[in-house]
Amino acid sequence: MKRLFFFMIVVGLISLGSASAQEFTLKSADLGGQLTETQVFSGFGCHGKNISPALQWSNAPKGTKSFALTLYDPDAPTGSGWWHWVIFNISPDVHELKRDAGNLERGLAPKESVQSVTDFGKPGFGGACPPAGDKAHRYVFTVYALNIPKLDLGAKSPPAMVGYFLNQHTIAKASIVSYYGR
Repeated sequence: MKRLFFFMIVVGLISLGSASAQEFTLKSADLGGQLTETQVFSGFGCHGKNISPALQWSNAPKGTKSFALTLYDPDAPTGSGWWHWVIFNISPDVHELKRDAGNLERGLAPKESVQSVTDFGKPGFGGACPPAGDKAHRYVFTVYALNIPKLDLGAKSPPAMVGYFLNQHTIAKASIVSYYGR
């Protein structure tokens, strides 16, 4: 009987510990179900402000040595989607990107981070700009917790190459999906 009682206490404590464990989460006060003019590209026929949203993440898994963040449109009519933002080598002590951090001229991105080229052909944030009349596209913001302190890549690294290394070193990831059509 004592063994059964002891076993029940241990199981209860383990359950309590796992119930209070929180998941790796990405949040943004700037994003909702639909992107706004603020996050829409300025160019290619789109007339937005091209400002990247403020993003915060929490509960990174144990062993996280750096973070990366991407913005991807899987619905772009290219056959391979469209990379709108790629930023990596974010310190494990950083848990947010400020609003407009994707604007290289503003210098708001974390020190030592790298923003590499997007499918717009240049580094930094490039907002939503689906073809006029197309269905609403999904814009997937994803933060990656990585098991290495630094990707040995630079600002000219193409998004597919960065994605390859992200997938090789991801411990966990969290995403927000917003939609936009015009």
